[in-house]
Amino acid sequence: QLQLVESGGGLVQPGGSLRLACQGSGFRFGFSLDSYAIAWLRQAPGKEREKISCLSSLGGSPFYADSVKGRFAISRDSAKNTVYLHMNSLKPEDTAVYYCSAGTREYTNTGCPVRSDAWGQGTQVTVSS
Repeated sequence: QLQLVESGGGLVQPGGSLRLACQGSGFRFGFSLDSYAIAWLRQAPGKEREKISCLSSLGGSPFYADSVKGRFAISRDSAKNTVYLHMNSLKPEDTAVYYCSAGTREYTNTGCPVRSDAWGQGTQVTVSS
């Protein structure tokens, strides 16, 4: 059974950077995290969950929400079965719990999972001086 574990959250000052990691395990035979489309989402207190970035299993350009475009970058390390979210120029409004999810079916225009086969437990990011 696919399991995802996020890490890398913490407290950072405005303008700072963090790198979140989403590591997968428990793959079926012949699968790896490369077999899955990955989404990063976040949820701030009192707000709806927001999909901020996706990475297709088929290649192509990543998806970024307007709120993070130009500041965040998503990447894969196939050898480590890990997807990263590189967050730069962080703002207080980026404060949220960040989650990753994975799915084998994806939207062709964004590479985002159509349905999540697994979710991580979330990691807190707090941007404050």
